[in-house]
Amino acid sequence: MRKLISTAFALLLLLLPLSAQKTAQHYTVIVSLDGFRWDYPTMYETPNLDRMAHEGVKAVMLPSYPASTFPNHYTIATGLVPDHNGIINNSFWDVKNKRQYSMGDSATRNNPDYYLGEPIWITAQKQGVKTGNIYWVGSDIAIKGTYPTYHKVWAEKPFLTFEQRIDSAIVWLQKPEEERPRLVMLYFEEPDGSGHHNGPRSPETGAVVHRMDSLMGVLRAKIESLPFGENVNLIVTSDHGMVEISPERVVNMNRYLKPEWCEMIDGRTPTSIFSKAGYRDSIYNVLKKVEHISVWKKEEIPAELNYGSSDRIGDIVVAPELGWQFTDVARSTKGAHGYFPQSPEMQVMFRAVESDFKKGYTAKGFVNVDIYPLLSYLLQIVPEKTDGQFERVKETLEIKR
Repeated sequence: MRKLISTAFALLLLLLPLSAQKTAQHYTVIVSLDGFRWDYPTMYETPNLDRMAHEGVKAVMLPSYPASTFPNHYTIATGLVPDHNGIINNSFWDVKNKRQYSMGDSATRNNPDYYLGEPIWITAQKQGVKTGNIYWVGSDIAIKGTYPTYHKVWAEKPFLTFEQRIDSAIVWLQKPEEERPRLVMLYFEEPDGSGHHNGPRSPETGAVVHRMDSLMGVLRAKIESLPFGENVNLIVTSDHGMVEISPERVVNMNRYLKPEWCEMIDGRTPTSIFSKAGYRDSIYNVLKKVEHISVWKKEEIPAELNYGSSDRIGDIVVAPELGWQFTDVARSTKGAHGYFPQSPEMQVMFRAVESDFKKGYTAKGFVNVDIYPLLSYLLQIVPEKTDGQFERVKETLEIKR
């Protein structure tokens, strides 16, 4: 009997690790490096992102239109294209309330009425999954009356350094299991700033890209040092790319548009024009003859842009050619974005590593709306209906659970 008990106990010890492995909690950390073009790792030194590509999944991901910060971060969070999630540009005219939404205006930026759809942190928390969030667009706004379980407020001082953001995420992951967030989202505003000021192809931008890569190495090392580090998926991606611009490539709208034709002109790349009654065709016909821009009546915007149903989009939309500006005041910077997602300069880097992802795998053909269903799968929650397609990202995964 004693021998039988001893044998049974030994067998139990052998089975325990397998049982623990089956029930081990999985976590996901997703990082956005604003303005990180897909080809920066080929232009500059990025050993940590290169290591992630070698040991996990790499891809070139398409942003949604327009390829700008607020629309695309909120698209990643909701799985809805900007035309459906409400944030149709970094600034836009609110025709219902006769006011301008701007990411730089706290009154409108923090108004939850502008944010449609359901961010992943709300979907997760409704199903009992805690989340943590540092500066992701929408995370410090009471969308549907809800915040992430843990979050940092963009306007709150002191503003967290990049290093402090990493440390804050790790502190959350070190909480007791019942308090620990299973999804952590981090936002870094570089290399977007450097890409704007110095252009995407510059030593200054290269230095910032290298610094962001180093920070990703620090983050990964700290995740790996956690007792459950092998069960933490790490995704590093971006919202849009960057292209060179110059004062020589400008279409001055004042040369073509008469003030009496337009109710409101708002937004850069693209520009929405709300025409006054009777002048829509006048605007359209004069702009159709102008080089280096595309102009559409709202209902004629190409279907592949998934843009034009929102009432926050003007009845005439003007999109400049890649690297060109349609404006009354040219930008003084050397880089810009907001152009068609199909332009390689607008596309972004995607890296993903650890237990749920394939090793050394190059994925193709997915769009940032697919991140929401991907995160839903990783968290084992039921997603809301979105514009994303899990089938396009399923190939990146080791389907074990």
